[in-house]
Amino acid sequence: MVIPTYNEASNIEWIVGRLRTAEPDGHVLVVDDGSPDGTGKIADELAAHDDHVQVLHRTEKAGLGAAYLHGFSVALERGFDVIGEMDADGSHQPEQLHRLREALADGADLVIGSRWVPGGSIVNWPKSRELLSRGGNLYARILLGMPVRDATAGYRLFRREVLEAIDLSSVQSAGYVFQTDLAHRTLRHGFRVVEVPIEFVERERGDSKMSGQVASESLRRITLWGLAERRAQLRRLVGRRSA
Repeated sequence: MVIPTYNEASNIEWIVGRLRTAEPDGHVLVVDDGSPDGTGKIADELAAHDDHVQVLHRTEKAGLGAAYLHGFSVALERGFDVIGEMDADGSHQPEQLHRLREALADGADLVIGSRWVPGGSIVNWPKSRELLSRGGNLYARILLGMPVRDATAGYRLFRREVLEAIDLSSVQSAGYVFQTDLAHRTLRHGFRVVEVPIEFVERERGDSKMSGQVASESLRRITLWGLAERRAQLRRLVGRRSA
C-alpha cells in the first residue's frame, strides 16, 4: 500500500499501525515529500522495526500525483502484483480494505473505495464539501463519459497489469485530479473498474491538503480532457461518414 505524506507526523504511526493490524501480510510504502514536521523521521523509525514498512524520501512537495507515481514505480520494480493507495490521515479506514480485496478477487482490475455508491457514506463533512465532491464527480462522469461515481476517491487497489498498461511516464496531473486521470486511463484501456462502498471519515488531526487552487486545477484539467474527447469523437464520426 502506497501512502503519500506531507506533514502527517500526528497521523503516520497511527495509520500504519492500523494498516499492519488489518493486513498483517501486506507491505507499506510511505512516500514523504520532505515534510518539515518530522513525518519522514517517524516513518523511518517504523521501518527500522518492521520489514513490511519502507520509506521513500522526496526532497520537495511536488504534489499528490508525483508522490504516487514514484511509489507505484518502486512497487512495480519490487514485483508486487497488487498495488494500493490510501491517505495517511485516517479518512480511509484500513479495517475496510478487505472490501477492496474481495472485489479484486472477484475479477476487478481497479477497485475504488467509493463514498457515492449505495452503502457508501461520509462522516464529519460539511454539506458544502459534500456538494462540491458530488458535483465534481458528476461533472467528470458526464464530461469524460466514465461510469464511475467517485472518480476522485483515493482508496484504491490496482492490479500491476493496469499500472503497466496506462503508461505512468505520461501522467502529468499532480494534484487530486490525478485520481480521475488514472481511473479514466484505466477505463480507456479496457480494464474493469469496480466501486465498493466505504465509510469515509474526515481527518481529526492535522490540516487538509484540499484548497481552492487544487479544486480549480481539477476542474480545468477535466474540462480540457473532456473537450479533447469530444473532438476525437467528432473526427471519428466524420471519418466514418466520409469512408
